[in-house]
Amino acid sequence: MSVLHNRISRRELKARLENDTMPRKTISFYLYTPIPDPNAFRDDWYLQLTGLGVLGRIYVATEGVNAQVSVPLAQFEAFRAFLDRQEPFKSLRLNTAVDDSGKSFFVLDVKVKEKIVADGIDDPSFDMQQKGRYVDAEQFNRLTADPDTLVIDMRNHYEYEVGHFKDAIEVPSDTFRDQLPMAVDMLADRKDRNIIMYCTGGIRCEKASAWMLHKGFSNVFHLEGGIINYVRQTRDLALDNRFIGKNFVFDERLGERISEDVLAHCHICGNPCDTHVNCANTGCHLLFIQCEECRKAYQGCCSKVCSDIHRLPEEEQKVMRKGQRKKHNIFQKSRARLKALYAGG
Repeated sequence: MSVLHNRISRRELKARLENDTMPRKTISFYLYTPIPDPNAFRDDWYLQLTGLGVLGRIYVATEGVNAQVSVPLAQFEAFRAFLDRQEPFKSLRLNTAVDDSGKSFFVLDVKVKEKIVADGIDDPSFDMQQKGRYVDAEQFNRLTADPDTLVIDMRNHYEYEVGHFKDAIEVPSDTFRDQLPMAVDMLADRKDRNIIMYCTGGIRCEKASAWMLHKGFSNVFHLEGGIINYVRQTRDLALDNRFIGKNFVFDERLGERISEDVLAHCHICGNPCDTHVNCANTGCHLLFIQCEECRKAYQGCCSKVCSDIHRLPEEEQKVMRKGQRKKHNIFQKSRARLKALYAGG
């Protein structure tokens, strides 16, 4: 019988990855395409990709596929051939990580979701096929040379905090679901302006561009392949790079360096820093920014309370965590400022 799920502890898988010397390439891709049976699709992809040694996170839904994966270099051509054998994915653009250690993922997760991007849209008349126009790096630079062009960041506030395009407008939110109506409201009086939407790899801004057109905006563009593809193109074509700081990524790296600018600050001491970490206290696991000095002082934890818990024996920590609901915690130091910004305060 075929194994369709991982059966090894994540701690062991992480240790294996740390000791693995196999060269790997981190890539991401997505495609909005109808998938009639996501469960069968999911099982087939899990089996095929496991055989190729692929690690990563893949979401499958009736609207398409969203993937961030780490592929062994020795299997990359076989991986490409696997995609090309499936007509919707043939010759699909793959975004290659800009700053890649090869240690981005330690397990393969292929999950069936309601949508590949949680958007909160329940309007039956919304048509994902009616989307904004793609722009590449050269077109992006040319359009943004016009001060009347609006550049809209469709990522979460903690992504924007460490890096963004020059003069980009932040839509202050924790989730893409909240951002869509906020973007419409923020730009309601500028429906005829050129609007370029961007995100990490293109999947969110593509959907956002379709939503803006659906809401009556006229000149909507979105950055093809997102920040990752833009940076690749600027380097390959020797173009001016207008992204400053770090590009936040949703894998073990938590960021890839694009420029030497440090835009953010340590959430504990306030010194310049743009290194995201998760609190070492497993019962907290807060995502926040921490400098090296505070990391040493708090043992990788977000506070003295968590640091004290982290020092306890593991068995005591397990007792304290028992019954607690696991959730994705994000540092909210800037929440008040972001709400004020959205409200015009």
